[in-house]
Amino acid sequence: MPTPAAEVHVDVPLVRALLRARHPDLADRPLTVAASGWDNVLVRLGDDLAVRLPRRAAAARLIEHEQRWLPDLARRVAPVVPVPAPVRTGTPAEGYPWAWSIVPWLPGVAAGERVGGSRVGAALAAFLELLHVPAPADAPVNPVRAVPLAQRSDAVLHRLTTADVPRGRELAAVWRTAADLPASTEPPVWVHGDLHPFNLLVEPDTDGDRLTAVVDFGDVTSGDRAVDLATAWLTLDREARRGFRTALAVDDETWERSRGWAVSIASALHTTSDPAFRAVGRRAIDAVLDD
Repeated sequence: MPTPAAEVHVDVPLVRALLRARHPDLADRPLTVAASGWDNVLVRLGDDLAVRLPRRAAAARLIEHEQRWLPDLARRVAPVVPVPAPVRTGTPAEGYPWAWSIVPWLPGVAAGERVGGSRVGAALAAFLELLHVPAPADAPVNPVRAVPLAQRSDAVLHRLTTADVPRGRELAAVWRTAADLPASTEPPVWVHGDLHPFNLLVEPDTDGDRLTAVVDFGDVTSGDRAVDLATAWLTLDREARRGFRTALAVDDETWERSRGWAVSIASALHTTSDPAFRAVGRRAIDAVLDD
């Protein structure tokens, strides 16, 4: 599955023109394209800021969700870790059609293929304990994340049986078991929605990696916290995974739903064209099946 094509080409000249039109006091700072993902382009702005811009229409509404909700969530989780809450916003200009954000440039490197140990696991547990609180009635609803697993069965089982997914038959059995469980009866809570290791920043030191930021809240939504708990298999080693579950006091049914979400996300990562994503997907698949 290749990265979707950009519907608007975002480069340094466009970002500088947008800044001159909307935030001229920042327009002369150095600009460097730092990342271009499925949905957004991130352009570093000087030493301490970045510009986050949708590269396709599907992401435009997600940026608006971040602008509306992330400042409040950032204050909630601040005792544990920073998140890139917008410090300024931008509106369409210079032929660019969507809203965009200026966010803090946060320290660290993407956890990516690194396997998180107990220190990262403890920080993730503390972050989720603060994040997973009842969401308001007008919180965004994501149709593919934090929903009852049964709603995703057709798509996930199709991927497991037709795409290049290792150990697909074993994964399908785990998925079916999880999807057959009752849906969560807890009130919908705030969830990140895409808590894989490429959305986690870490810094190494003598005591192992330290979690320095959680990024990319484009999928932020209300729903079942199990989707975020899937990071246990996507990010952590076995010992850290056990400590993570204990810290959050996760009951058996919620843990099994989160294992189902790990099947969904890991298999999706493995079907991308990005070698690093595929490697993390494979590692998580083995963790799900060999725990």
